[in-house]
Amino acid sequence: MYIKENGTVTTRELADAFGSTPRTIQRDLNVLEYNDLISSPRRGKWTTTEKKVKLTS
Repeated sequence: MYIKENGTVTTRELADAFGSTPRTIQRDLNVLEYNDLISSPRRGKWTTTEKKVKLTS
């Protein structure tokens, strides 16, 4: 949701926003990319894909 709300973001921006290390963020991004939820138009930058996701609360 953070990436969708903020557009294209960097790994460093995500690490700073969530108080985590870039390596930890990268592991999470790899899972999202594997599931076609995000893509990397340029190295180190991330954006969402058009794939729809059902969110539950």
